[in-house]
Amino acid sequence: MYTIDIPEGIKVEESGNTLKITGKLGSNERQFNESLMNVKLEKNQIVIEKTNFKKLDKKASIAIKTFMSEIRNDIKGVNEYYETKMEAVFAHFPMTLEISGKKLIIKNMLGERTARESRIIGDSKVEIKDKTLKIYGTKLDDVMQTAANFRTTTKVKNKDERVFQDGIYFSIE
Repeated sequence: MYTIDIPEGIKVEESGNTLKITGKLGSNERQFNESLMNVKLEKNQIVIEKTNFKKLDKKASIAIKTFMSEIRNDIKGVNEYYETKMEAVFAHFPMTLEISGKKLIIKNMLGERTARESRIIGDSKVEIKDKTLKIYGTKLDDVMQTAANFRTTTKVKNKDERVFQDGIYFSIE
């Protein structure tokens, strides 16, 4: 039996195989596999137990630990945003960045006539200031996948990467 304490200001609801975590910045939903674990809400705790299937015992242990980590991340995310910063780097042609709905549009990358598009995942928000991008949201998975999408969209192909270092990179600031 595993437990996760629910901090003040966080509301957790269970319906079927879904946990909904709500806080001051928004809400996150997580689904779990009912054949591997039972999830209950007791007072200010989330109680997670293995099911009684011997064949699934090892798989259930691994799934429970992963699920607990995801729930902790979701609880932290609805209290304070997960945030990452990226920077647009260009040497040859000045690229421009703009947001259109749930997409980042990258124009003039390496002098290309067609614009490159990259998806913004989930409820992640993106702010562009000069060459700096700030990606933030309540769900860690969505924020990091959005950042990875930006990075892979601007990856230089069929050219020497030592010479053509244009793209969007993670910032260390």
